[in-house]
Parts: sequence; C-alpha cells; structure tokens
Amino acid sequence: MAPGLLASPLYNEQNTNRLKVGVVNGVDPRIRFGGTKRKSDLFYDLDTSDLLENDEDKEGQNRSITSFYSQRYLSILDNPNSTWQEPGLTDVSFAHNKMKRSKSLPESSFNDTCSLNAGNMTIYRSKSMNSLPKLRFRDHIWTYTQRYLEAEAIEDAISEYGTFEDDGNRDGMHLVQLLVSCAEAVACRDKTHASTLLAKLRGDALVFGSSFQRVASCFMQGLTDRLALVQPLGAVGLVAPAKNLNAIALEKKEEALQLVYATCPHIQFSHFVANLSILEAFEGESYVHVVDLGMTQGLRHGHQWRALIESLASQTPTPRRLRITAVGPCVNQFVTIGNELEAYARENGINFEFSMVESSLETLKPEDITTYKNEVLVINSILQLHCVVKESRGALNSVLQIIHELAPKVMVLVEQDSNHNGPFFIGRFMEALHYYSAIFDALDAMLPKYDTKRAKIEQFYFAEEIKNIVSCEGPNRVERHERVDQWRRRMSRAGFQASPIKMASRAKQWLAKLEVCEGYTIAEEKGCLVLGWKSKPIVAVSCWKP
Repeated sequence: MAPGLLASPLYNEQNTNRLKVGVVNGVDPRIRFGGTKRKSDLFYDLDTSDLLENDEDKEGQNRSITSFYSQRYLSILDNPNSTWQEPGLTDVSFAHNKMKRSKSLPESSFNDTCSLNAGNMTIYRSKSMNSLPKLRFRDHIWTYTQRYLEAEAIEDAISEYGTFEDDGNRDGMHLVQLLVSCAEAVACRDKTHASTLLAKLRGDALVFGSSFQRVASCFMQGLTDRLALVQPLGAVGLVAPAKNLNAIALEKKEEALQLVYATCPHIQFSHFVANLSILEAFEGESYVHVVDLGMTQGLRHGHQWRALIESLASQTPTPRRLRITAVGPCVNQFVTIGNELEAYARENGINFEFSMVESSLETLKPEDITTYKNEVLVINSILQLHCVVKESRGALNSVLQIIHELAPKVMVLVEQDSNHNGPFFIGRFMEALHYYSAIFDALDAMLPKYDTKRAKIEQFYFAEEIKNIVSCEGPNRVERHERVDQWRRRMSRAGFQASPIKMASRAKQWLAKLEVCEGYTIAEEKGCLVLGWKSKPIVAVSCWKP
C-alpha cells in the first residue's frame, strides 16, 4: 500500500468526522468554552519533558526483531532456500458506526482510554453543567494530532500517488488508524490501551504482506520498543534502551546495506552527484585530497572512490596525487578498503595515498586531519551529519566549525530529505510514516512479494531507522533527518555559502541508464538535486563553500 492511502476520500471523510466530535478548527471546545487561549498556545502547554530519556542502558532488554515475530518469519531471511508458507491473517473487526455529536459539546468529557480508538470514540456527558474536566496531556496530544492529520490529508489529496480500490483503501485506512491510535496511546503512557492496539497490529501488520502492511510492521516494532521503555504516569522520561547490537545483528545490517546499495538508487545517486561535484572542484589541479566522513557508511570495496579513480584516470592531465582520508570508528574495515583502493589506483595509473582517522564525528579534532600545501581539499558526507544533530546543536556546530577551519574548496552534503526531528513525537511519527511508506512502495515495485532480499532490506536496514526514530529519545536517537531547507539554515549559520549544483540533466540521464524502475524522479530545487519516488523526496544532495 502506497502512502497515497493517507489521502484517500475515505480517510479524509473519517478524519473530518473525528474533527467534528470534539475539535472545532483544531481547538478543543473545552478550551474555547473556558477561556480565550489562542490556538497557537496549545503547543506551548505540552509538557515534553516526559519525552526526554536518559543515556543509560537497561539490562535485559531484547529489542531485536525476534522479539516481535516468530521464527517462521525470520527463517526465510536466513535461509533463502527454505520453503515458506504465508501465515493466516488474523481478522480484526472494526466498527464503522458513525460517531454521534453530543447535544452540548462543552459538557462532554473523554473517557480514560486514549483519544482515538481505531477511529471510534465514546463521549460521556458530565454530570454537572458547570463542571469542566481538567485538560490532560493526552488531550493536548489528541488536539495536536487532529490538526496535523487534517493538514496532511489536504496536502496528500493533491499529491500524485496512485489510486486504489475501495477495499484496499478501507483496509489501509484501518491500519493507519490503528498505528496513529497506538502512537497516541504510547505518547499518553496508556500501556493497557496501547498493548491492546499492538495486539491488533500484530495480526494486520505482516512482514510479508502488502507494502503498507510491511512498513506498518516496522512502526509496530518501534511502538512496542517505546512502550516497553515508558515509565508509569508521574515519572519523568523513558527508560534508556538496551544496546543489543551483537555480531550477528551487525552482520545482517551490513548485508542489508549492501543490498540497499545494489537495489535502491539512493546511495548510488548520492555517489554519482557527489563525484561530479568533486571532479568539478579538482579540474586542472595536481594535488587533490578527499576527506570522507563515515567512509560512505562503511560500504565494502569503496564503490564511490573506485568510480572517482576511473574518472580521474581518464582526464588529461591526471592529478599527480590523490589522497583520501577516511573518518570513522571502523578502522579495521577502512584498512581493507584502503588496500583495495591502492591496488585499483595502481591499475589505473593514479598516484594514491590512503589515511585513516579513528574518531566519531562528535570527537573529531582539527589536528586529526593532515593537509598539505598546494592541495585542493574536498569534504564528502553521505548520510552522516544527521547523526550529530542533537537538541543542543553543540555537536553539529562543532563538526561544522572544524570543517570550516579546514577551508575545503567544496563540501558535498547528502541527507534524507524529510523532517524526522520535530519536537513532538506524533509529528515525527506521521512524517516518518509518509516517508518510509514511499520507500516501501518503491521496493514493492522493484522486488517480488516474497523476495528474501526485499525482506532483508526492509527488516534489517529501514526497520532499524524507523525503530530509532519511533522508540528512541535523547542521545540514543541518531536518525534525526531534516529537510533541505533546515540544512540550508544550519549551514548558513555555520558560515557556509551554497554552491548550486547544475547537473540535473546528467543525473536524469544516469537514472535512465540505471533502469531501476519507473517512478523515481530527479528534481533541482534551489540549487540542490533531490531524488524522489513519485515526487516524494527521498534524498537531497547539496554543495557548500566556506
């Protein structure tokens, strides 16, 4: 199911009915009845302190995929030759009763369950005409969610997503309602109601189901993780999640990364545009140096730099020396990549030097990177800087200050183009649901339903990003993706100036030759190149000069 179901008429009609129950123009009627508080003030009334987490681990937490799915799902991932039978779909019935308006809305109060119960709501009449219920945190969450969903529905209604049959829309709509209701219950710390909704989700959100069922399974895992970390009402914050990245999990994640590179055009597009920008900066130079932050996510074989070496070897004259410095904690992996690149450079007649800096971006120091006179420096960051975006902004500012002091000729920045770092959990949840629904829709168009490669990509790569966005807070939440406009503001504040990328036509030709599948688009937006799926932005490439 593509993300277009969020724009379906059925979804919009039901959302409108939900708005009529207790919210007029996005404001809880009890607020309008009892005072003159402005709509914008609702957001500042939210007590978000209980969403902050400590950076301590809780022992014994099992947050792996096996916590949520039986081995009948995972056996096919580990053994591609094994036979697999589709599990029975648990039928979950939903009431389609039309919600009734109370005769006197100001006299109504919500029950103690979370505000949305799979699209249904029970309204009780207060015994006293003059008594108004005290607003709870969940009421603010509900009001904010309704306003957000209404805006999203209007925006998506004019999007270019495909249309679906009514039955598919209805099933997808119920699954969306379950996810949103469960997210609200988790945000309200209503463990009883959230557990009930999670049980329903486990029956509908299938790992080998439709594209939307598959993405829903990932969000269900994230909600389960977050609910397990929630402290009882009255306590502040969440329990810090346990770090359960054992050798097997790391191996599966690395394998999934290789499959993402080979199957999806996201990383290949980033490498192609980045290399074109680097070659443009190196034109006519004899001594060139690339500092690769994260060494292109730890991909084996150094795919990006093999392509760069080939391009430099075809130039006349070729550079006298090419230096590449890898920055990151995985030095053992860097050694292997460096040896392979040195051998490949010799085959192409390029004088090559490789060096490593064992450091995370947050602990990087200017003296860690050695630069020589008369060499042109370029900084390359592929899906890395969002990991140092924190609430205080100190870590990112420190990294950008170091890069600015190095005075590179150009810095290439590639990031996911979506807002998964908003201040409100429900907002982040909905943004991520739209974003990853588009990615899973693309995977559905490229790979068969029961393809083991597709399942590994979804469950061991994208699911890990989703779970981090949904379940983690504080220092543990590293997938803090932001839109390109926000990156423009951050880079400008750090003293960088935009260097427009004018190669959209070449990128479109490259995408056509790649022959992935129809649906991917490339657009130039304010000097950046954006790869999208059916016009939904996925990744954006931008260039900057100090």
